[in-house]
Amino acid sequence: MTRMLFMQCKVEMLRIVRNPYYVFWSLLMPIVFYFIFTKIVNTGVDNAQAWHAHYLMSMTTFSVMGSSIMTVGIRMVQEQTLGWSVYMRITPLPGSVYFLSKMFGQTVMHLFSIIVIFTSGFLINGVRMSFAQWVGSGLWILVASIPFLALGTMFGSMKRVDTASGVSNVAYMLMAILGGMWMPIDSLPSVLQTIGKWLPSYNYGSGVWAIAAGDAPGLRPMLILAGYLLLFMVLSIYIRKKQEAV
Repeated sequence: MTRMLFMQCKVEMLRIVRNPYYVFWSLLMPIVFYFIFTKIVNTGVDNAQAWHAHYLMSMTTFSVMGSSIMTVGIRMVQEQTLGWSVYMRITPLPGSVYFLSKMFGQTVMHLFSIIVIFTSGFLINGVRMSFAQWVGSGLWILVASIPFLALGTMFGSMKRVDTASGVSNVAYMLMAILGGMWMPIDSLPSVLQTIGKWLPSYNYGSGVWAIAAGDAPGLRPMLILAGYLLLFMVLSIYIRKKQEAV
């Protein structure tokens, strides 16, 4: 069983690395955005060092959120469309191992993305934080990404790849913009600020922004993210049960 899980995890990680969605959305785009908005665009901030650390966390959460939503969801739809998920059920591989390998492989790739983007921030702007802040930020980004993995599995229940891709792209971009990942949420109109502060993306980012500033994440972001995790899990299970019944 252990060897089976190890081999399946290895296969899943290779598939993720070779996925152009992962390379573009999770690595290339966040690093390019970080470079543009900290080295080229004049944001007019008073404390450049604090802004560099803040925006580095924004781009890292943007990366991991996108990988959770799009890589997982689109891959699940592709497997279902190609009949791969049905084929896997008739192999000796237990369903639990198949699912765990997906989640484990995705988590390892999230850790890889965090390390790469954190390193880029250090190399581009010399971002400096304490060891506890670096580790705490990485752990928050890793653990608090679970609701987005649940959202990805919900999108993965769709029938068509192009539909899943389109819906997940729109959801991803809206959550990133309204959640204050591309620009400070204070720069948005007041109505959008109110909406944004209830989105999982803003609460995902606010936790790590607090850690980067030397504070602890508040209870509110944790509760909201936990609520979204429960919501996405219930919806995903409900949709799949309805599909199986049909």
